[in-house]
Amino acid sequence: MPDVVLPSLGESVTEGIVTRWFKSIGERVERDEPLYEISTDKVDSEMPSPAAGVLTEILVEEGDTVAVGERLAVIGGGAPGAPSGTPSPGPTTAAAAPDPAASVPSTASAPEGPTPPRSPSGERTVTSPVVRRILDDAGLDAARVPGTGPGGTVTRRDAEQAVLTQPVEDVVVPLSNARRRMAEHMSASVATSPQAFVAIEADAAALRRLDELGGTTHDGVAVEPTTVVALAVVRALGDFELLNATLTDEGLVLHQGVNLGVVLGLDDGMVVPVVHAAGGLTLRSLARRVADLKERTETRQLTTDDLMDATITIAGAASDHVLFSVPIVIQPQVAIVSVGAASRQLALEGEAVVSTDRVVIGCSFDHRVVDATYVARFLDRVAGLLSGLDVGTER
Repeated sequence: MPDVVLPSLGESVTEGIVTRWFKSIGERVERDEPLYEISTDKVDSEMPSPAAGVLTEILVEEGDTVAVGERLAVIGGGAPGAPSGTPSPGPTTAAAAPDPAASVPSTASAPEGPTPPRSPSGERTVTSPVVRRILDDAGLDAARVPGTGPGGTVTRRDAEQAVLTQPVEDVVVPLSNARRRMAEHMSASVATSPQAFVAIEADAAALRRLDELGGTTHDGVAVEPTTVVALAVVRALGDFELLNATLTDEGLVLHQGVNLGVVLGLDDGMVVPVVHAAGGLTLRSLARRVADLKERTETRQLTTDDLMDATITIAGAASDHVLFSVPIVIQPQVAIVSVGAASRQLALEGEAVVSTDRVVIGCSFDHRVVDATYVARFLDRVAGLLSGLDVGTER
């Protein structure tokens, strides 16, 4: 009679756990039909029968750990219900009573192994190596995890579900007033207007030149890269007045002067102080105004007037690794410009490979007022002004 043994399960796998028998003693099984399920630290697998016949003996129970090459069961060739090699019973008399023990298969030959752990209810909680690892990593006790496998066995799915649903203590952090106001403003903006976004990649040689000059004005005031782009934005608005506007119930108010809002980050949100009357400023004067607002923002010395009447806003990169961002328009303005971090890239000029500096400039806009074509032309104008900016002279 052919033995059912645990075959090799792959390199470095020496044992597994029998988690399920698909056949009972006395049932017929065909060759290659799934006979039992084995669980290892690699995978759970259904193992095929090595031969056709009747399952006459099961030598290991569900939940037992077995080694590669160990005998698991015996398959005979008899008819279902009559194990092969067992003589057929002869005629019985009326006085003959069946021996209840005769129908119970012997387990004397079953290999002894460690007693599997049990849950508080007494059910088995045997786990495979992979299940034990999942529970150990999460600090969970297998005996306390409900098992849906045979005899209460904890399956991999049970372990993963236990990890996902283990009780944790949530922490409630109240929103600061600044963040709460920001949330209200942004939610109202999205609810008020349909917004879209356009971005272009621009020549950032001016930003590289600024860095080479120390990143300051002639008198030592720090110049942010965003301020350089802001200067180009302010100058471009002279030809794109629809973006320097405020939408009211009466219509679109086209502003004759530019009040530039500058997004500055705080630990508990963001604030948008305003450079009033920004039109006509040089890079040096714009940098001074921005530096002053930034200092008073950090020292909490901004006044209400510093935050009022912006006609358009600009937001710089949140870090040196941000390619671009899609900001939300601040109502009742029409547009907000975003500036990504400048990067150096390789480009082909003729037959030569050259290094160039690039930056992504984007614009979120109120689609009720302007469209993508208008905004794209505006960004092209900003890019042209930026590439032609003489930083050395204007700083």
